[in-house]
Amino acid sequence: MKKTTLVVLGLLCLQAVRAQTTPNKVSDQTIKYERPEDIHYPNGVTYSHATSFGETRPFRELAAEQGLKKETDIFDMKEAEDADRKEMRRLKVSANPNGTKPGEDPSVQDHHGFRTLSAPGINVVGQTGSGSPLDPNGSCGLTQYVQVVNSFYRVYNKTTGAALINSLNLTNIFGSNSFCDPVALYDKYADRWFIGMLSSVSTSAMIAVSKTNDATGAYYTWTFDYKSTNSGGIDYPKWSIWQDGYYLGMNLSTEEISVFNRAQMLVGNAAAAQITLKSPVIPTNGFFCPLPADADGVLPPAGTPQYIFAFEDDNWSGASKDQIHIFKMVTNWTTPASSTLAEDAADGSPLAVNAFNSYWSNYGTEITQKGSTQGLDAIQGIFMFRAQFRKWTGYNTVVLNNAVNMGSGQAGIRWYELRQDQSTSKWTVYQQATYSPDATENRWLGSIAMDANGSIGMAFAVSGPGEYPSIRYTGRYSSDPLGTFTFAEQTAKAGAGSKSSSGGNRWGDYSNTAMDPSDDMTFWHTSMWCGSGGSEQTQIFNFKIPQSVATGITENSAAPTYTVYQDGASNLLVKGSALSTNDEIVVDLFDVDGKQISGQKITPAANLFETNFSTTGLAKGTYLVRIGNVNFQKVIKVSLN
Repeated sequence: MKKTTLVVLGLLCLQAVRAQTTPNKVSDQTIKYERPEDIHYPNGVTYSHATSFGETRPFRELAAEQGLKKETDIFDMKEAEDADRKEMRRLKVSANPNGTKPGEDPSVQDHHGFRTLSAPGINVVGQTGSGSPLDPNGSCGLTQYVQVVNSFYRVYNKTTGAALINSLNLTNIFGSNSFCDPVALYDKYADRWFIGMLSSVSTSAMIAVSKTNDATGAYYTWTFDYKSTNSGGIDYPKWSIWQDGYYLGMNLSTEEISVFNRAQMLVGNAAAAQITLKSPVIPTNGFFCPLPADADGVLPPAGTPQYIFAFEDDNWSGASKDQIHIFKMVTNWTTPASSTLAEDAADGSPLAVNAFNSYWSNYGTEITQKGSTQGLDAIQGIFMFRAQFRKWTGYNTVVLNNAVNMGSGQAGIRWYELRQDQSTSKWTVYQQATYSPDATENRWLGSIAMDANGSIGMAFAVSGPGEYPSIRYTGRYSSDPLGTFTFAEQTAKAGAGSKSSSGGNRWGDYSNTAMDPSDDMTFWHTSMWCGSGGSEQTQIFNFKIPQSVATGITENSAAPTYTVYQDGASNLLVKGSALSTNDEIVVDLFDVDGKQISGQKITPAANLFETNFSTTGLAKGTYLVRIGNVNFQKVIKVSLN
């Protein structure tokens, strides 16, 4: 049994009481260690360690032994329990009669774009199951794509879309206590895979990190307990990758943010540490799940605070403004008690935004379907996964989206691009709009991301009187008029049926748009669609925002080439050719923890450049070279031998 100690003010040292952890039941070997006790500091910081640790066998072996087992054999009861738990914690406030009314949104894009997006490159049916919803989530690596659903895991060849292993029941990874809401991320900076999910006891989070870059290989696993900080159970986990940890935002009875020690996990440290802090108190609709920033492009430099996002709607009781709150979390693994989580006006928070309405009175059944009276859940009141973060030259970006009430039974998507001045750390709203290009169909469950050119892609669910639940996507160039998706939306997968009342209201909570690390230009998305007879299905597809050379818009095209290599001596050479302009660029060298080792400003000549970094004194291992300016960026991974 876990013991805890309350730290009194002024106490500087503690002698830890230790308790033996529970071994991981699916490991090649039983792994035990003496676990330090939790430490609760008087400023609200909790410092703790994993309650269990294990090492799995290669997933390809486990999946082969499991065979082509049905993906429907364990999850019905667990998902029913999970649905009940979610509903009990949602929407416990009434509407504010003085809030923004549907139809008063001044930022609506009520027309389709005029440009044409190509059909998806890869477009395959993903995993299925009988739990509702399937909660598909996934990410792309250098050669593989991983999709997780309730409660299975599968690896695909990203070039062909072919499955590389049978669907693997997550109980084979985490043991019989594995429950629901899995999320799969690719840590491109360390070239590893990350899986996070909830345990069946609802007070534990479970994490797996791959030992190599092969998603079909072996993993380290950990379980972290929340009983000492939260008695109501954890729900709706939203994970992210940052330079100093893997972050977790959750829907809890006492709102908290956690971070897990990434450096320790990457080397399989059994006693991997966790820091948990209380969230600042802001108005909510009763369902509060702050969304931590998730890094793309180059890893944020070492020491960069984590930023966590939530919005406020003046339609909620106790709320008076439509605005975005930004919490800044500073994590200190050396002195955990000095870690902080706060909303800082110096960062520009809260950010005033254009009026919107994210409130429906028919909570959980807001989305209409063709051919059914059963409504689907719009997941109102929170930002959708992910809050993609990018570091550019002089500024950083985050893109966000959430469902909004357009009136007349229709949902649209409010989306934002926020920018942060790197010299002042202040955030501002660079652009915002509500995407609702027709007057009838619902659009919701968006997942939005930005590519290396600054172009934005967004995939989302569509349903309504003329459409079965389907998946579509759209996009825009960075140089397009602000607040406009200029590409006409394309259908990735058209629905063929609708959910009935017996199928419930839940729909695809964890849909995700991830960037392909090979080119940082290809968007990969997974979400749900409805098959004939109301069957829940998932899809995996990718798309690109076409290069804009033909339109005359100046953007980085596919033509430029970049080469990074060791010269056999003590230099790392960096070359670029066929650049679109001779504008000044920045070339930086980072380690995998985000620490900047060196940086240079270069003005290309004849659309070419060449430079080098000294490798003297650098340890063998993986490093990242970032090339870019305010208009584009390219991140290249290199190994020093």
